[in-house]
Amino acid sequence: MRRGSHDMQVNVAGIRRNLKNLAHNYSDAQRKVREATSNDPWGPSSTIMAEIADLTYNVVAFSEIMQMVWKRLNDHGRNWRHVYKALVLLEYLIKTGSEKVGQQCKENIFAIQTLKDFQYLEEGKDQGQNVREKAKQLVNLLKDDERLKNERARALKAKERFAQSASGFGSDGGLDTPSSPRYPAFRGEWSTSRESSEWIIVAARSISRVRLGGQFLKTGIE
Repeated sequence: MRRGSHDMQVNVAGIRRNLKNLAHNYSDAQRKVREATSNDPWGPSSTIMAEIADLTYNVVAFSEIMQMVWKRLNDHGRNWRHVYKALVLLEYLIKTGSEKVGQQCKENIFAIQTLKDFQYLEEGKDQGQNVREKAKQLVNLLKDDERLKNERARALKAKERFAQSASGFGSDGGLDTPSSPRYPAFRGEWSTSRESSEWIIVAARSISRVRLGGQFLKTGIE
């Protein structure tokens, strides 16, 4: 009975999230971020995180994704999973998404640093510890340029190997800046060299500033 009740609560939460997506007219990119950082009692899937990472190479989607991520990071209390999963997603995007993600995080590192003091007790359990530890790890990564460069290169190579092993994907002709029918790809300022555009499609397949905690985030998009 307890398992059935839990599953029902999860389903209701999913329905509520979908209704909110419609009510707020969230974009596909924003919906993916909301799904990856939901209050469901499990972590974001690698598939959806990879899809979000690909979308960070699109100029409109990048802005939408980062806006939603910062919004999730600004949550608190019983929504601690929003915060924790947003940190998990952000780490993934920094390592495998557009380099613009890491640049924006460095410019707004204060927003992540404040989470090292995150507090929330749930039925006597310190759930804030998960957030504090992940925030600490992410801040340390962002402050170490050499380590960030190495981890990013390693993560991208791992994804490329996976892409090459997937049927129908991983050909040389497919390695280019990601694009989407909904979002125009970055052009001009974005290099299309192999080094800067490594990416993967997984599973066989403007907001200039965002207000956070009384301060304005620098998004680099005007």
